[in-house]
Amino acid sequence: MHHLYIHVPFCTRRCSYCDFSIAVRKAIPAADFVAAIKTELARRGPLESLETVYLGGGTPSLLPPDAIRTILLDVLHSTPSLGTLEVTLEANPENVTPEVVRAWRASGVNRVSLGAQSFDDRVLQWMHRTHDAAQIGRAVTHLREGGIENISLDLIFALPESLRRDWDHDLDQAVALEPSHLSLYGLTVESRTPLDRWISRGAVQAPTDERYADEYLRAHERLGAAGYSFYEVSNAARDGWRSRHNSAYWSGRPYVGVGPAAHSFDGRARSWNHSAWAAYVRAIAAGESTVEAREELSHQQRELEHIYLGLRTVEGIDLPNRSRLLPPSSAFLGQGWLVQDGCRLRCTPTGWLRLDSLVPALTGNPAIP
Repeated sequence: MHHLYIHVPFCTRRCSYCDFSIAVRKAIPAADFVAAIKTELARRGPLESLETVYLGGGTPSLLPPDAIRTILLDVLHSTPSLGTLEVTLEANPENVTPEVVRAWRASGVNRVSLGAQSFDDRVLQWMHRTHDAAQIGRAVTHLREGGIENISLDLIFALPESLRRDWDHDLDQAVALEPSHLSLYGLTVESRTPLDRWISRGAVQAPTDERYADEYLRAHERLGAAGYSFYEVSNAARDGWRSRHNSAYWSGRPYVGVGPAAHSFDGRARSWNHSAWAAYVRAIAAGESTVEAREELSHQQRELEHIYLGLRTVEGIDLPNRSRLLPPSSAFLGQGWLVQDGCRLRCTPTGWLRLDSLVPALTGNPAIP
């Protein structure tokens, strides 16, 4: 396995749109978490030839720096070429200080994904974010001064019209900070979230498909003009700054996930841990497997997933071994949703907007991974 994901489930507050597996805590049980992760890693055995490590969440930046250091040293102690690894930490802007950045860097962190989401304080409050817009810029400054140049910003688009969010302003503010990478996510309404409840009682209207498409395509135009290239449906980077860890997911390479709700994939089967922090800790304490379920993928499922993941990326898919795609794809080529470059088929930005309907139409299979 060459790619390791560590899920840190803790947050101080649940965002209005979030349905992730998190544990809201005022006091973070860092010692219990570190012990659990070390135990799960020990049970899994050595992780050889690591290329990337990703601490995601939740809010990994809520962990004390010494907890992050302990986890990473335990993971990386047998890796002779530490300097070649991509080690990413997801962080909230309010947690980034000069002191913690120095500690993260000394522990091996060399990439930070910053949950900015918006540069409008009203919008951030509506999202239940725990930072303000000014803290985003300060966090970027602290990261650079502390020796972390590989910085990614997360932004959310397609918010309800009633918020009057200025998407162009947010894009301009993000570009002005000159991050190496940007991840853009359209707002989706997930069940049992505060946003879902607000919509159900009529307090807010769900964003429209038209707004979603307009803001997505404007982001392509604005970021392209600023020197960023979309290499995946939701991710844009300057040359040489793609996320190596996330690229492994999209190319179908094996990966290991540890922590509650973390997923693993060995090339043929996918497994996932208990999602609740309490259930995960109980399994660790009882000496039981942390794995909640496992799914063996059929050849057809692996092929469908390969097509779906491939079309998510700018490289697209190779056609010679998939000639059955040619007849239906010709119609989408004419509509400008797909382009064919030699033996490769890939989506345009407009096609990326229709990816979930394109794949079933191309393959004749309604099941989307």
